[in-house]
Amino acid sequence: MTRHVALIPAAGVGARFGAACPKQYVSLIGKTVLEHTVSRLVQINAIDLLLIVVSEQDEYIDTIYPAAELPSNVHILRCGGTTRAQTVRNGIMHAQQQFDLQDNDWLLVHDAARCCVSADSVQRLLAAVHNHAVGGLLALPVADTLKQADTAQHVCCTVSRDGLWQAQTPQMFRAGILARALAQVDLDVITDESSAVEALGLSPLLVLGDIRNLKLTSAQDALLATYFLQQETVE
Repeated sequence: MTRHVALIPAAGVGARFGAACPKQYVSLIGKTVLEHTVSRLVQINAIDLLLIVVSEQDEYIDTIYPAAELPSNVHILRCGGTTRAQTVRNGIMHAQQQFDLQDNDWLLVHDAARCCVSADSVQRLLAAVHNHAVGGLLALPVADTLKQADTAQHVCCTVSRDGLWQAQTPQMFRAGILARALAQVDLDVITDESSAVEALGLSPLLVLGDIRNLKLTSAQDALLATYFLQQETVE
Protein backbone atom coordinates (compact mmCIF):
# COMPACT_ATOMS: atom_id res chain seq x y z
CA MET A 1 0.00 0.00 0.00
CA THR A 2 1.37 3.40 -1.00
CA ARG A 3 1.89 5.74 1.93
CA HIS A 4 2.14 9.51 2.25
CA VAL A 5 5.13 10.41 4.41
CA ALA A 6 5.78 14.00 5.49
CA LEU A 7 9.41 14.91 6.14
CA ILE A 8 10.30 18.16 7.89
CA PRO A 9 13.99 19.15 7.65
CA ALA A 10 14.64 21.04 10.91
CA ALA A 11 18.42 20.91 11.34
CA GLY A 12 19.23 24.46 10.24
CA VAL A 13 20.52 27.21 12.52
CA GLY A 14 18.64 30.06 10.81
CA ALA A 15 21.62 32.45 10.81
CA ARG A 16 19.85 35.06 8.65
CA PHE A 17 16.91 35.18 11.05
CA GLY A 18 19.07 36.65 13.80
CA ALA A 19 17.41 35.01 16.81
CA ALA A 20 19.09 33.57 19.89
CA CYS A 21 17.98 30.08 18.85
CA PRO A 22 17.33 28.34 15.52
CA LYS A 23 14.28 29.93 13.90
CA GLN A 24 12.23 26.72 14.08
CA TYR A 25 12.31 27.11 17.87
CA VAL A 26 11.34 30.78 17.99
CA SER A 27 8.03 31.27 19.80
CA LEU A 28 5.04 32.79 17.97
CA ILE A 29 1.82 33.31 19.95
CA GLY A 30 2.64 30.67 22.53
CA LYS A 31 4.11 27.91 20.36
CA THR A 32 7.37 27.40 18.55
CA VAL A 33 7.45 27.74 14.78
CA LEU A 34 8.06 23.99 14.51
CA GLU A 35 5.06 23.19 16.69
CA HIS A 36 2.81 25.30 14.49
CA THR A 37 4.16 23.54 11.40
CA VAL A 38 3.78 20.02 12.81
CA SER A 39 0.29 20.69 14.16
CA ARG A 40 -0.92 21.60 10.67
CA LEU A 41 0.47 18.51 8.99
CA VAL A 42 -0.71 16.00 11.61
CA GLN A 43 -4.28 17.16 11.02
CA ILE A 44 -4.18 15.94 7.41
CA ASN A 45 -5.58 12.41 7.44
CA ALA A 46 -3.85 11.38 4.22
CA ILE A 47 -0.42 11.74 5.87
CA ASP A 48 0.44 8.35 7.35
CA LEU A 49 3.81 9.19 8.89
CA LEU A 50 5.52 12.43 9.87
CA LEU A 51 9.30 12.59 10.35
CA ILE A 52 11.08 15.57 11.90
CA VAL A 53 14.77 15.55 10.99
CA VAL A 54 17.02 17.43 13.42
CA SER A 55 20.75 17.55 13.97
CA GLU A 56 22.45 15.15 16.35
CA GLN A 57 23.41 18.11 18.55
CA ASP A 58 19.90 19.58 18.76
CA GLU A 59 19.37 20.94 22.28
CA TYR A 60 15.73 21.94 21.91
CA ILE A 61 13.71 19.11 20.38
CA ASP A 62 13.36 16.96 23.51
CA THR A 63 11.91 19.91 25.40
CA ILE A 64 9.45 20.68 22.64
CA TYR A 65 8.54 17.06 21.89
CA PRO A 66 9.29 14.62 24.74
CA ALA A 67 9.33 11.13 23.20
CA ALA A 68 6.56 9.88 25.47
CA GLU A 69 4.21 12.62 24.27
CA LEU A 70 4.68 12.23 20.53
CA PRO A 71 1.70 11.00 18.49
CA SER A 72 2.21 7.44 17.28
CA ASN A 73 2.79 8.54 13.68
CA VAL A 74 5.32 11.31 14.50
CA HIS A 75 9.01 10.50 14.93
CA ILE A 76 12.23 12.44 15.51
CA LEU A 77 15.26 11.52 13.39
CA ARG A 78 18.61 12.84 14.65
CA CYS A 79 20.47 12.68 11.36
CA GLY A 80 20.39 16.23 10.01
CA GLY A 81 23.18 17.41 7.73
CA THR A 82 24.98 20.70 7.23
CA THR A 83 22.65 21.72 4.39
CA ARG A 84 18.94 21.32 3.83
CA ALA A 85 19.50 18.87 0.97
CA GLN A 86 21.81 16.73 3.10
CA THR A 87 19.21 16.69 5.86
CA VAL A 88 16.52 15.50 3.45
CA ARG A 89 18.81 12.86 1.96
CA ASN A 90 19.78 11.57 5.40
CA GLY A 91 16.14 11.57 6.47
CA ILE A 92 15.17 9.45 3.47
CA MET A 93 17.94 6.97 4.18
CA HIS A 94 16.89 6.58 7.81
CA ALA A 95 13.23 6.30 6.83
CA GLN A 96 14.12 3.47 4.47
CA GLN A 97 15.94 1.66 7.28
CA GLN A 98 13.64 2.38 10.22
CA PHE A 99 10.19 2.75 8.69
CA ASP A 100 10.44 0.60 5.56
CA LEU A 101 10.01 3.58 3.25
CA GLN A 102 9.36 2.21 -0.24
CA ASP A 103 10.29 3.73 -3.59
CA ASN A 104 6.60 4.04 -4.47
CA ASP A 105 5.67 5.92 -1.29
CA TRP A 106 4.98 9.62 -1.62
CA LEU A 107 7.28 11.99 0.27
CA LEU A 108 6.02 15.47 1.16
CA VAL A 109 9.03 17.56 2.18
CA HIS A 110 8.00 20.70 4.04
CA ASP A 111 10.10 23.52 5.47
CA ALA A 112 9.98 23.71 9.27
CA ALA A 113 9.92 27.50 8.89
CA ARG A 114 6.69 27.53 6.85
CA CYS A 115 4.41 27.51 9.88
CA CYS A 116 1.34 29.02 8.18
CA VAL A 117 0.81 26.35 5.52
CA SER A 118 -2.92 25.67 5.09
CA ALA A 119 -4.56 22.28 5.03
CA ASP A 120 -6.42 23.33 1.87
CA SER A 121 -3.22 23.94 -0.07
CA VAL A 122 -1.72 20.61 1.05
CA GLN A 123 -4.91 18.81 0.04
CA ARG A 124 -4.75 20.59 -3.32
CA LEU A 125 -1.21 19.33 -3.80
CA LEU A 126 -2.17 15.77 -2.84
CA ALA A 127 -5.06 15.75 -5.29
CA ALA A 128 -3.11 17.28 -8.18
CA VAL A 129 0.01 15.14 -7.84
CA HIS A 130 -1.54 11.81 -6.83
CA ASN A 131 -1.50 10.40 -10.38
CA HIS A 132 1.39 12.47 -11.73
CA ALA A 133 4.37 10.56 -13.10
CA VAL A 134 6.99 12.78 -11.47
CA GLY A 135 5.52 14.76 -8.56
CA GLY A 136 5.04 18.43 -7.88
CA LEU A 137 5.19 21.35 -5.52
CA LEU A 138 3.18 24.25 -4.21
CA ALA A 139 4.18 27.54 -5.82
CA LEU A 140 2.90 31.03 -6.59
CA PRO A 141 3.14 32.91 -9.90
CA VAL A 142 5.57 35.82 -9.53
CA ALA A 143 3.58 39.05 -9.29
CA ASP A 144 6.25 41.69 -8.66
CA THR A 145 8.42 43.34 -11.28
CA LEU A 146 11.85 41.68 -11.25
CA LYS A 147 15.15 43.53 -11.62
CA GLN A 148 18.57 42.05 -12.29
CA ALA A 149 21.45 43.83 -10.53
CA ASP A 150 25.15 44.17 -11.20
CA THR A 151 27.85 43.80 -8.53
CA ALA A 152 27.28 47.41 -7.41
CA GLN A 153 23.53 46.81 -7.03
CA HIS A 154 22.61 48.93 -10.03
CA VAL A 155 19.82 47.66 -12.27
CA CYS A 156 21.06 45.80 -15.34
CA CYS A 157 17.67 44.99 -16.77
CA THR A 158 14.07 44.17 -15.99
CA VAL A 159 13.44 40.44 -16.08
CA SER A 160 10.21 39.19 -17.61
CA ARG A 161 8.06 37.47 -15.00
CA ASP A 162 6.12 35.51 -17.62
CA GLY A 163 6.09 31.87 -16.61
CA LEU A 164 8.02 32.49 -13.38
CA TRP A 165 6.83 30.91 -10.14
CA GLN A 166 8.01 31.20 -6.56
CA ALA A 167 8.53 27.75 -5.07
CA GLN A 168 6.92 26.81 -1.76
CA THR A 169 6.58 23.57 0.17
CA PRO A 170 5.44 20.87 0.60
CA GLN A 171 7.16 19.40 -2.43
CA MET A 172 5.81 15.93 -3.18
CA PHE A 173 7.72 13.19 -4.98
CA ARG A 174 7.95 9.42 -5.01
CA ALA A 175 10.56 8.42 -2.46
CA GLY A 176 12.53 6.45 -5.05
CA ILE A 177 12.72 9.37 -7.48
CA LEU A 178 13.77 11.84 -4.80
CA ALA A 179 16.36 9.48 -3.31
CA ARG A 180 17.86 8.92 -6.76
CA ALA A 181 17.86 12.66 -7.49
CA LEU A 182 19.63 13.56 -4.24
CA ALA A 183 22.22 10.84 -4.84
CA GLN A 184 23.23 12.29 -8.22
CA VAL A 185 23.52 16.03 -7.62
CA ASP A 186 25.85 18.35 -5.74
CA LEU A 187 23.92 18.80 -2.50
CA ASP A 188 25.75 22.05 -1.72
CA VAL A 189 23.95 23.84 -4.57
CA ILE A 190 20.49 22.29 -4.17
CA THR A 191 17.99 24.57 -2.45
CA ASP A 192 14.84 22.51 -2.89
CA GLU A 193 13.75 18.99 -3.85
CA SER A 194 12.30 20.08 -7.18
CA SER A 195 15.66 21.34 -8.45
CA ALA A 196 17.24 17.97 -7.65
CA VAL A 197 14.47 16.14 -9.52
CA GLU A 198 14.75 18.58 -12.43
CA ALA A 199 18.44 17.64 -12.70
CA LEU A 200 17.27 14.13 -13.68
CA GLY A 201 15.56 15.66 -16.71
CA LEU A 202 12.10 15.43 -15.14
CA SER A 203 9.43 18.13 -14.97
CA PRO A 204 7.53 18.48 -11.67
CA LEU A 205 4.01 19.87 -11.64
CA LEU A 206 3.39 23.38 -10.29
CA VAL A 207 0.35 23.52 -8.00
CA LEU A 208 -1.10 26.85 -6.89
CA GLY A 209 -0.07 27.60 -3.32
CA ASP A 210 -1.11 30.25 -0.82
CA ILE A 211 0.40 33.65 -0.04
CA ARG A 212 0.18 32.85 3.69
CA ASN A 213 2.60 29.95 3.23
CA LEU A 214 5.63 32.18 3.66
CA LYS A 215 9.03 30.98 4.84
CA LEU A 216 10.48 32.68 7.90
CA THR A 217 13.82 34.08 6.78
CA SER A 218 13.98 37.44 8.57
CA ALA A 219 12.42 38.99 11.66
CA GLN A 220 9.97 40.83 9.39
CA ASP A 221 8.64 37.48 8.19
CA ALA A 222 7.89 36.56 11.79
CA LEU A 223 5.71 39.64 12.14
CA LEU A 224 3.66 38.63 9.11
CA ALA A 225 3.42 34.99 10.24
CA THR A 226 2.25 36.14 13.66
CA TYR A 227 -0.49 38.18 12.01
CA PHE A 228 -1.68 35.20 9.94
CA LEU A 229 -1.69 32.93 12.99
CA GLN A 230 -3.58 35.48 15.07
CA GLN A 231 -6.20 35.89 12.35
CA GLU A 232 -6.81 32.14 12.39
CA THR A 233 -7.23 32.24 16.17
CA VAL A 234 -9.84 34.99 15.81
CA GLU A 235 -11.67 33.06 13.11
